[in-house]
Amino acid sequence: MPAPSVAVVTDSTASLDPELAAERGLTVVPLQVVIGADAYDEGSAEATPERLAEALKEFRPVSTSRPAPAVFLETYRAAAAAGAEEVVSVHLSGEMSGTFESAQLAARQARNEGLRVECVDTRQVGVATGYAALSAADVADAGGSAAEAAEAAAARAAASSSYFYVDTLEYLRRGGRIGAAAALLGGALAVKPLLTIEDGVVSSLERVRTSGRALARLGDLAVAAAEEAEGPVEVCVAHLASPERAGQLADQLAERLAEQLDGREVWCTEIGAVLGAHVGPGMIAASVAPILR
Repeated sequence: MPAPSVAVVTDSTASLDPELAAERGLTVVPLQVVIGADAYDEGSAEATPERLAEALKEFRPVSTSRPAPAVFLETYRAAAAAGAEEVVSVHLSGEMSGTFESAQLAARQARNEGLRVECVDTRQVGVATGYAALSAADVADAGGSAAEAAEAAAARAAASSSYFYVDTLEYLRRGGRIGAAAALLGGALAVKPLLTIEDGVVSSLERVRTSGRALARLGDLAVAAAEEAEGPVEVCVAHLASPERAGQLADQLAERLAEQLDGREVWCTEIGAVLGAHVGPGMIAASVAPILR
């Protein structure tokens, strides 16, 4: 009996290049960014990282919004109409966004209509979610089921490490992604915070005095995570409105992790407007995703 055809869905915070997503057959559901009184789909011409960074610098009101369950349901129905027998839907941490909940609600309705949908809460954000979605696509391409693809995505996400530096904790505080006390403490000490994703939420990791030291430490943390993996890894450096510093870190990691990368390039990308709204201009992140066999 032939394996079922499996479609892979993710959301725009996975930070996948549109061409790569299309090449791998992934469907990307956009979150929305609200600038002033106007809401835009992430990835649209109106919701570019540049426009988002400009709005934040000008202290214009910026917020974000999850996709409605109806949007996911239509996505799942479209996958079925295109021939998919099952769907795996891979998303950012449910602790930080209602996106996963929307996917789950839509999945229940889709199952009532006869389409099996497996939802994955990666408990990650950004590129770590993207790597998980790509692992799901690998399994689907190899003829695996949606359940097997979901298991691969969850395992890849759990094995991944995400570290990031922000110029200020204020944007995370405004969005409710980190406690107000931490934001005030960071400002009072004029420190540069290093953060990580732990148990699906933003967690304070270390504090250093200068941005230069913060970026150096970010590199050390990424190298340690890659070496701990004891096998090949994929690495991404992401940023918002800081391409030069991100490029320098990516070059350094490419050199220091040449053996673990095994010929792969360090992916360097700018995050989208939704994640950018919560971290602010100047953010630099390093994600290390072990390649699981």
